Amino acid sequence: MYQDRIVLTSRDILEKEFKIDTRGYRPQEVDKYLDIVIKDYDEMNTIIRDLEKEKKQLIEDNIALKQEVRNLKTKIDVLMDSDNGGNTSNADVLRRISKLEKIIYGKE
Repeated sequence: MYQDRIVLTSRDILEKEFKIDTRGYRPQEVDKYLDIVIKDYDEMNTIIRDLEKEKKQLIEDNIALKQEVRNLKTKIDVLMDSDNGGNTSNADVLRRISKLEKIIYGKE
């Protein structure tokens, strides 16, 4: 994803050889290469900062989602407890239907 933003690899830097003229390395060639290295390091630092921000946001989202899961589990537990512990039998359902029929049809 970020590889297209960085020109040099660590191997490129390690294996770089400059041409030597009569007074040593050519300063213009070295300066040009170092400019590329500096640009890459700046870009890498930018990438690291962006990833740190993204990581922080993901951690915050994760915490919020965990809290939401806890809240939903609590609501489920409350609903299960109010429903006879979640063990509704056929007889309970039939009693409820019978009560509803009596209310609806007025048969007491």
